[in-house]
Amino acid sequence: MSALPNSHEALLRNRSYLTGKVALLGAIAPDLLTELATLGSTGLAMTEHAGYAHALEQAASWPVAFGYDAPALTAAAFDSVVVFLPKARAELDVRLSLARWLVCPGGRLLVLGEKKEGIAGAVKQLRKALPQVHKIDSARHCQVWCAEDVTPLAHFAIADWLDWSQISVAGRELDVAGLPGVFSRGELDSGTSLLLETLASTPLTTLSVRAAPGIPPTRAGKALRVLDFACGAGVIGAWLQTDENTDLSVDAVDVQSQALLSARATYDRVGARGEIIASDGIAGLDGRWQAVVSNPPFHSGVRTDMTMTERFVRDLASHLEHGGELRLVANNFLPYEALIRRCIGPVERLAENNKFTVYRAFRQ
Repeated sequence: MSALPNSHEALLRNRSYLTGKVALLGAIAPDLLTELATLGSTGLAMTEHAGYAHALEQAASWPVAFGYDAPALTAAAFDSVVVFLPKARAELDVRLSLARWLVCPGGRLLVLGEKKEGIAGAVKQLRKALPQVHKIDSARHCQVWCAEDVTPLAHFAIADWLDWSQISVAGRELDVAGLPGVFSRGELDSGTSLLLETLASTPLTTLSVRAAPGIPPTRAGKALRVLDFACGAGVIGAWLQTDENTDLSVDAVDVQSQALLSARATYDRVGARGEIIASDGIAGLDGRWQAVVSNPPFHSGVRTDMTMTERFVRDLASHLEHGGELRLVANNFLPYEALIRRCIGPVERLAENNKFTVYRAFRQ
């Protein structure tokens, strides 16, 4: 068996607490399911990450649920529920509420997380939701907490956690949905704001599809098919469609279930057009787009991680039409310019400030 994350190793160390039917909330490693199945445990694994969901499904040991609204999540159906600490502290309350809805009367809840992930700081949240919770182990740089004889919640629906905020850029306002764990929930981050300002001053409809040699140019104003990669709550795609003078549809892709649910709600509020797609990257997507916009992530937990964006840029040539535009905003210290030039074409800096740069490139 390959190396497991510390939290998964800590769970196996305490597997005697896993009795009856088990639900794992936030599992990421397929080998954990394989190991538990070998030990005779049965149950369900849930993750809000599309990439992890796909990987877990390949284990074929347990059924896998993607997201907090997955039909396989059933009230009072599990004897033991395991909650792995999520990356965003705000999401922990959601995950704990789901766990308390899933657990059967008198069931057991386990909560695990690494010290570097903030498990010690999450104890107040744990005790507020589960006053009887107590620490049962400290191993593999993790803490393991347990609550016995849990009374299940009567109701859980992720839609109950949805909230709304309003943004305003270039004289255009937009209501934006949000859920715990979604990037920049409740506010417009400064990188996206800078990107939207360039889209207002230099619209995609005028420059996004330029002719490659021997290919006729697309007329300005013709309907564009646009892709928003790492869409978050759907801000970019929905905001683009608040311009009544622009004819486009914006497909939105993200790896996180809460982001996709928020994006769908944001699109519905403004009447925006476009497909909302769950995917870990774009390699597996069908179709091609005339323009692609993005404020891509560069963190994996607390670490700087450019892997997703680098993979996205490398894969983009297969999905961006000849002459099509990439418009991307990134922190100044991230070395994306050379990557974009190598994979897409000559790069222009449309806007810069002391923190962010907006890049534009046309596929050669």
